[in-house]
Amino acid sequence: MVNEAIRAREVRLIDRDGNQLGIKPLREALRLAREADLDLVNVAPKAKPPVCRIMDYGKYRYEQSKREKEARKKQKTIQVKEIRFSPSIEEHDVNTKLRNVRKFLSKGDKVKLTIRFRGREITHQDLGRKILARMAGEVKDIGDVERAPKMEGRHMIMILAPKKEKQG
Repeated sequence: MVNEAIRAREVRLIDRDGNQLGIKPLREALRLAREADLDLVNVAPKAKPPVCRIMDYGKYRYEQSKREKEARKKQKTIQVKEIRFSPSIEEHDVNTKLRNVRKFLSKGDKVKLTIRFRGREITHQDLGRKILARMAGEVKDIGDVERAPKMEGRHMIMILAPKKEKQG
């Protein structure tokens, strides 16, 4: 809140240099801000009494938006890539899909492995578990199992996440 939008009777006032001026009535705080040709900005509305600072509000908002923009630049968005299998997949196809899983994990994306059981294949869930266990074993150097294989309707789903880099 800024200037006349502040509703408290008295405020803890901080001048533009960061020095505390103590608890002042709102009218006096607004007068001091006007004399300095600046704004009275409520920086801690939950405090008792609220903390207000005398500053250039437009400049403050501009710097705040610059900081937020910089933070968004440094943020990495993680995508979830999906790879689908059937329980009767051939060896060569498994190897091709394994290459893709490794590529996605090395780029920093999560991978959702889905096995779709059609018709009577649903009775052979053990085949699906073997395929997913093999995939997890093959990529354990660059990825971890985030969610173990689990049936959801006619689909068995497992999620792999890239390994976290060790800090230290």
